[in-house]
Amino acid sequence: MTQATPGSKKIVGVFYKANEYAKLNPNFLGCEENALGIRDWLESQGHKYVVTDDKEGPNCELEKHIEDMHVLITTPFHPAYVTAERIKKAKNLQLLLTAGIGSDHIDLKAAAAAGLTVAEVTGSNTVSVAEDELMRILILVRNFIPGYQQVVTGEWKVAAISHRAYDLEGKTVGTVGAGRIGKLLMQRLRPFNCNILYHDRIKADAEFEKETGAKFEEDLDKMLPKCDVVVVNTPLTEKTRGMFDKERISKLKKGVLIVNNARGAIMDTQAVVDACNSGHIAGYSGDVWNPQPAPQDHPWRYMPNHAMTPHTSGTTIDGQLRYAAGTKDMLDRYFKGEEFPAQNYIVKEGKLASQYQ
Repeated sequence: MTQATPGSKKIVGVFYKANEYAKLNPNFLGCEENALGIRDWLESQGHKYVVTDDKEGPNCELEKHIEDMHVLITTPFHPAYVTAERIKKAKNLQLLLTAGIGSDHIDLKAAAAAGLTVAEVTGSNTVSVAEDELMRILILVRNFIPGYQQVVTGEWKVAAISHRAYDLEGKTVGTVGAGRIGKLLMQRLRPFNCNILYHDRIKADAEFEKETGAKFEEDLDKMLPKCDVVVVNTPLTEKTRGMFDKERISKLKKGVLIVNNARGAIMDTQAVVDACNSGHIAGYSGDVWNPQPAPQDHPWRYMPNHAMTPHTSGTTIDGQLRYAAGTKDMLDRYFKGEEFPAQNYIVKEGKLASQYQ
């Protein structure tokens, strides 16, 4: 366990800026202005807490603090990319905390080589993301977005919506990855009476399969052509980066719907655009992009039949309360030299967690 050295610590947090929205909800803790609600607690113990949303480029605010910070708190929703170069500069850095789930914005091998501890608040927003995935499945299956757009623009063309609107019942939904979020999604799909398939490194236990009716598919490329809806629930690793390239997408069922709240880089950006343009992908929805924030000219903004949003699924107010509390708990344990919950470690004593290996 990385134990805090004696004395005052410099903790840097990088969060999205909320501006006029910061004061609208007292539980809105995930923004720069409210900074997880831990400022008073940290400063009362003599620590320095620096918070910013400025994270890109050599002259950004984050760069000014890299050399002498002891702890860096980041989030997947406004990721500060912790490169090997930044890690090399960070002479005092001991601990990298992700307020949320998913630490792929950190060069984990460089962190391990430098002897750093990387941890996240495992489980903090799994319900938030699984609920969001279910919503996106229904939005795509029912062709909801064009209907909403008609109302906004003053139109009324039922046929333009209904010619490609379906029921979820009886459809085959496959999840690529069946960790905490994937399992929660499958449980929530059960009442819709659809066929549920899953691919993962580990087969779920028989009780879970009986409860959900889910069927394990060992071979991903055999599962995918069976699916009317594909949901991506795998971490971004060296193995999964670009997993859905032109070749793999071509093997999907024509008219497939894809939901990806995992990570944008799991998809080949242009291959998704091309498949949406050709109609091979009939609908694509998610909240993750590569990079983040997505630039204004990102092609996913303009491809047909999409239901994309900014990265919001895991940063509901309920999710924020959970990951703020989890971050505070790990900081408290760090100051006291205590172990974190085992499932929170992503890098510990030079070793990467199994999902990132």
